[in-house]
Amino acid sequence: MKRRNIMALGAAVAGLAADPALAAEGEREAAIRRTAMDYIEGWYTGDAARMERSLHPELAKRVMMKGPDGRRRLQQMSAMTLTQSTRQRPAKEDKTSRRELRILDIFQGTASVRLDAEGWIDYMHLVETDDGRWLIVNVLWDLRQ
Repeated sequence: MKRRNIMALGAAVAGLAADPALAAEGEREAAIRRTAMDYIEGWYTGDAARMERSLHPELAKRVMMKGPDGRRRLQQMSAMTLTQSTRQRPAKEDKTSRRELRILDIFQGTASVRLDAEGWIDYMHLVETDDGRWLIVNVLWDLRQ
């Protein structure tokens, strides 16, 4: 009896793996993860090309920071500024810094991702382009305290 249940379970799992819709969803998740990893690993290693390929040209990266008067203000960074800042970082191999990634939601051609990085948390919105690439269009972040 147990052997029959195990065989039925194995067949069900094999059927799920062969489902084209599930395979396509897995490919989308993998593409989203690659984009987010290009972003964070590009930053950690100073690889501006890797950073740039993850960003939509109209990126808005925002954070609320205290100004000299103690009041919190929204600060913004563009794709160009972020890419140039990455380029100015020293190139190094970084395998130890935190890069915990969680896909929060995928709906059609949009996705929301949470990235727990070394000293901050990023909440990212990604879009799928006509050529099937995923790019980051928004990042709202805050420093870990």
